[in-house]
Amino acid sequence: MKKKKIYEGKILGLSIYDLVVEGRKVKREMIEHRGAAAMLAIDEDNKVILVKQHRFPHGYVIEIPAGTLEKREDPKKCAFRELEEETGYRAKKMTPLITYYPSIGYNTEAIHCFVASGLKKIADLKLDEDEILSVVKIDLEKVILMIKNGKIQDSKTICAVLTYAAKKKLY
Repeated sequence: MKKKKIYEGKILGLSIYDLVVEGRKVKREMIEHRGAAAMLAIDEDNKVILVKQHRFPHGYVIEIPAGTLEKREDPKKCAFRELEEETGYRAKKMTPLITYYPSIGYNTEAIHCFVASGLKKIADLKLDEDEILSVVKIDLEKVILMIKNGKIQDSKTICAVLTYAAKKKLY
């Protein structure tokens, strides 16, 4: 296998791979990403803590909090850190929910979804300079309805909420 790095940015890179699969030479263009942690945080009133975030080119979207892993960072550690930074909430526990690849054919990114529990508001938001977001709390059943009617289109939110609902037999 031969790899040629085309671009290296702040959060992703682009490489071209030449490899052999079942005796055939193939070329693959890959977006390389360290991965991310995403948190489904549900408070004691069954409200999901979400963020309304500006996501170019789509404008504002509603999604669960998430963040890119630092180099060699454990996804659970990232989940605790990002929940506090983006929402001001601290979780006592992060339970693994699902890990998935949002674009498996051309992207190395894996998103590690967790259920955050034992939530306590401890601080104001600690956003990166380029993050534009606010916190919203919505009943879990309403979030499921928003997914069903297309108001929530973010893949990590859809995967985490529907996996959680399926495991709880809510959906």
